[in-house]
Amino acid sequence: MSDRKKFFWITVFFLTFYFLPEGNERVIAGLAESVAMMADYAREHVLLCLVPAFFIAGAISVFVSQQSVMKYLGANAKKWIAYSVASVSGTVLAVCSCTVLPLFAGIYMRGAGLGPATAFLYSGPAINVLAIVLTARVLGLELGIARAVGAVIFSVVIGLLMAAIFGREEQTRQEGFAQLPEEEGGRPLWKTVVYMAGMVVFLVFANWAAPKTSSAFWEGVYNLKWMLSGAGLAVTVLTARMWFTSDERQDWYTSTWGYALQVMPLLFGGVLVAGFLLGRPGHEALIPGRYVAMLVGGNSLGANFFASVSGAFMYFATLTEVPILQGLLGAGMGKGPALALLLAGPALSLPSMLVINSILGPRKTGTYVILVVLLSTVAGMLFGMFAS
Repeated sequence: MSDRKKFFWITVFFLTFYFLPEGNERVIAGLAESVAMMADYAREHVLLCLVPAFFIAGAISVFVSQQSVMKYLGANAKKWIAYSVASVSGTVLAVCSCTVLPLFAGIYMRGAGLGPATAFLYSGPAINVLAIVLTARVLGLELGIARAVGAVIFSVVIGLLMAAIFGREEQTRQEGFAQLPEEEGGRPLWKTVVYMAGMVVFLVFANWAAPKTSSAFWEGVYNLKWMLSGAGLAVTVLTARMWFTSDERQDWYTSTWGYALQVMPLLFGGVLVAGFLLGRPGHEALIPGRYVAMLVGGNSLGANFFASVSGAFMYFATLTEVPILQGLLGAGMGKGPALALLLAGPALSLPSMLVINSILGPRKTGTYVILVVLLSTVAGMLFGMFAS
């Protein structure tokens, strides 16, 4: 960041607090919610979500070869392979919009094409099997099916559009990766796969939420979550000790720390701002919740657009969007805006936008956000026209 930009943000920060009406009830509520949301985020998402994600991103950078990433996710890879791998990978991880960020940064900086990388970025939080099942059970089968179909289509369409819009830039970027010398291979691929799988198993099951509805299968998985998480952690530790040298492990730790330094400050800042403006679900902050409920009734263009924008800026922890929408639907929210929020909300948040901007830059980040919001708005309107 240049000195001019630093001075600008310092000035904004100073003027904000200088003119802050500290006696206003809304401001006090917003400040309280900002701290409360940060506390919730620190307790529920840092140790078991972000930290494992940083280690996975660091491992991708160190142990996954540039050629492998470009072969399956590069801009010149076969589209059906690249987008299938990106979507399926995101679906398996089933993480929130912030936890997916270090993983996205890892594959993008390792040579993945912009299209497959953004398909992965969207699919991780959006195509969550458990969340889709919960949506169908709590909010209705048609909304659950619409969410599943919309999320799968969106991940591919957004990736293809991003690749098409920034095609020339991507071609230049991929040529730069192609000119890098090939890395020497000395370790069988299956060892790297087993090692990475251990970390993914830990990330997935350590964050496995309790089922909101009665289901023997999901309850069984939840009861075994710590056993499965422990097995994943044990595999990771043992394989790292047996198959990798001390220098390789040190490179892994260094890369992991680099991702943490890049992502954490922006993420925490975004959480504080989101808490101040919107608050936690069920709590009032600076912007009254009743205004949101009033603006998303019916199935107008404005209602769907507002639901998409609101969802894009709010932060949803995994599965929390369903009970929030249950309350909004009870308050008069239309089914179209409900789907728009379901498609835009889990995939984006103000904290995630700040981090994506640091990875892709403002033009690509703005384009990605606009595509998510516009497609969610259109999908919401179409669904609202036919939903009973």
